[in-house]
Amino acid sequence: MPQVLIVEDDNQIRTSLVRALSEQGHAVSSAHTAMSGLRQAVEDRPHVVVLDLGLPDLDGREVLRMLRAVSRVPVIVATARDDEEEIVRVLDAGADDYLIKPFGAAQLEARIRAVLRRATEQETSPSITIGGLTVSPRAREAVLDGVTLDLSPKEFDLLHHLAARHGEVVTKRDLLTEVWRVPYGGADKTVDVHLSWLRRKLGETAQQPRYLHTVRGVGVKLVVPGP
Repeated sequence: MPQVLIVEDDNQIRTSLVRALSEQGHAVSSAHTAMSGLRQAVEDRPHVVVLDLGLPDLDGREVLRMLRAVSRVPVIVATARDDEEEIVRVLDAGADDYLIKPFGAAQLEARIRAVLRRATEQETSPSITIGGLTVSPRAREAVLDGVTLDLSPKEFDLLHHLAARHGEVVTKRDLLTEVWRVPYGGADKTVDVHLSWLRRKLGETAQQPRYLHTVRGVGVKLVVPGP
């Protein structure tokens, strides 16, 4: 039975979600402050956390960063802001998905199923080796020429997605949809910035690529470096 932790300060919303998800067969616990939510997430180890950003004692993004420092539990962020920059910020901070308030229990249930499915796939995915680069989804670790790379959660997700499709040209629209979970709209600049950061950590540039090659007007592909 999937265990869900809801961190939400609005009593009416929290009670409604707990009841609805319990009826769907989940074991649901809840917290109304950031600190109690963090404590439960660490001690109880739920399968997924639903995190409200507007908590009274601590900003939700800070809660997410603190949680990511100690846990890889899937996190669905609930936010009242629907602007793209806010969504990208929380996804970059380590959220696995997001919902715009107000939302229904059925929509949340669908997102929970999706993040749990992705988490299971990642746990069972084999390591991928391309040249001197090894990407291990289960450990969420990338090693280049024997050195572990210091990657943010989103940088790792981006690298893993490209590694899983190495040799293929992946469009920026595909990356926004699959890595950032932004199916509509979204700015290419978001992808460009993260590719730039990733290239720097791989020891290359767009002008002198080794692993990441831009296909102008189409997208990017990860390949085995030439001799």
